[in-house]
Amino acid sequence: MPVLAVIPARLGATRLPRKPLRLLGGEPLVTRVAARVRSLGVADAVVVATDHEEVHAAVRAAGGSSVLTRESHPSGTDRVAEVAALDAYREFDVILNVQGDEPFVDAGALRGAIDMCARFPLGTSAVRAGPEILGNPNIVKVVCDASGRAMYFSRAPIPWLRDESDRDTRDALVCQHVGVYAYRRDALQHWITLPVHPLEQVERLEQLRPLAAGLAMGVAVQDGPLEGGIDTEDDLARANQRWHDLYAGRMT
Repeated sequence: MPVLAVIPARLGATRLPRKPLRLLGGEPLVTRVAARVRSLGVADAVVVATDHEEVHAAVRAAGGSSVLTRESHPSGTDRVAEVAALDAYREFDVILNVQGDEPFVDAGALRGAIDMCARFPLGTSAVRAGPEILGNPNIVKVVCDASGRAMYFSRAPIPWLRDESDRDTRDALVCQHVGVYAYRRDALQHWITLPVHPLEQVERLEQLRPLAAGLAMGVAVQDGPLEGGIDTEDDLARANQRWHDLYAGRMT
């Protein structure tokens, strides 16, 4: 199935202003992410979906593909869907949504989400994690059934440990969601027509919308650790240090 990778990049981030254009290793973050996805070879085409001319111009100046989308989209999924519906991209059966703030995104997470679309209309990824993540509401957890289908995503500690004798069993089930999605074309279009569900509203997790509507989402689970996205100035500083550690020697 031909795969289109779309990287939504909204300029109006609040915690890290002008995030797509902030520099990582001397280049805009969004162009680093696009280059990373291209280098992994998991998609047949890679395009940035942005609401701002500055981001659009930066991507094109770096030799990438970019589409200017409407500013009014409520989520990255809606922005991805606008691009996927264009005539230029109708040949792609699977659309991969890669967050625009993850320059070290793992190839296994992307391939896993894509592979899930062979069995489910929607795919995503997770990593096995320790119980230390359970108390952190900023980390999204997921539990799955025996087929790999997502049963629920939550900021709460799931699975809940009722009896201490089951601690080892519970700990082996703890999974941290990786914010990458793959959609079959028809499932993506279905997703964006759905109304906001109360579960999505209270948890602030858009992936609960298709689950509540009965759309199956497969979860590819792999071993960690997980590289987080860039949301704050501290995150950006750490990312630049990692970039230097990984690539500085190759560039001299």
